[in-house]
Amino acid sequence: MKHRLLFAAAFAGFLASLVAAWVFGIQQPPQPPVFQPAANPYAHGVYATGIVESDQTAGANVNLYPDVTGPVTRLYVHDGDRVKAGDILLTIDDSVQRANAEQLVAQASAAEALLEELEAQPRPETRDVADAQVQAARASLKMAEDTYAKQKQAWDIDPKAVSRDVLDNAENAVRVAHANLDVVSRQDRLTRAGAWVYDVRNQQGQVEALRKAAASAGALLAHYTLRAPSDGVVLAVNTAQGSYLSQQGVYDTYTQGMEPVIVLGTAPEHLAVRCYVDEILISRLPDPSKLEARMSVRGANMDADLHFERIQPYVTPKIELSDQRTERVDLRVLPVIFRVVPKAGLRLYPGQIVDVYIAAR
Repeated sequence: MKHRLLFAAAFAGFLASLVAAWVFGIQQPPQPPVFQPAANPYAHGVYATGIVESDQTAGANVNLYPDVTGPVTRLYVHDGDRVKAGDILLTIDDSVQRANAEQLVAQASAAEALLEELEAQPRPETRDVADAQVQAARASLKMAEDTYAKQKQAWDIDPKAVSRDVLDNAENAVRVAHANLDVVSRQDRLTRAGAWVYDVRNQQGQVEALRKAAASAGALLAHYTLRAPSDGVVLAVNTAQGSYLSQQGVYDTYTQGMEPVIVLGTAPEHLAVRCYVDEILISRLPDPSKLEARMSVRGANMDADLHFERIQPYVTPKIELSDQRTERVDLRVLPVIFRVVPKAGLRLYPGQIVDVYIAAR
């Protein structure tokens, strides 16, 4: 009985293996491709990797960095907003700089007031005091002279009527009164002369220095407001309210590098493609006036014609475009810029990587 069960189990396993072999041996029809790979549309075409960017007259997208550091107090724009030159994009905390600017303005105002005081000298009240002091000194001299004259007359009549000490003291009092009148008269002339010209010049220099310091502080205060340098579209805002900004931009935790605070480009209906042609293929490019190119969007059955704009005549080390890494390799590339010819249904965004074929000789 046991042997019969083993034989039946073996026979069932054999039948199962035959069925499995037949099922798995059935030829499955191939799945159609999700998109057609990029194909060379030219008989002789040069392949280049391209990156979509704003159609700039010169240069590339505008990367904005602040001139000062501090936390963002307010954001005025969002991704995709259209801005005009001079529009406020964001503001940075300027409380310390504003207080410093106000302090310098107050110091400049105080210095100007002191300069005006020096230029207005002498004030009438000071002249009146000086005149009164001169009159008092003259009166004291007159009294001393009268006293001495009386003592001298008495001495001349009878030397025993006035002692020699009293006469000498009266004579000395006249000399002291003369000296006091001379000092007061000189002080009066000094008062009437007003401020010394060198003091005025020194104060003028102080005023000018403080004015410039206040103007410099005010100019620096304006840098705490980041404005659009030109008309365009906000392509990316890489910060948020409360984030700390430095002059190197903002730290990106994904790429572990510094990114611009805001990226500004042109309108999305005007796009360009910057191609990087390997240096070994540069000699195959035709005359720039005859350049033709066509691009294909990766991962989609979309393509478009490209219109030649310009060549950046500087061969640079190649970089990895997929994540904008800064590692450079020995291979060098020539940047060639094309303008995307508008096409119905074509949707592109700055930063996309595309495949480009350029008609070659």
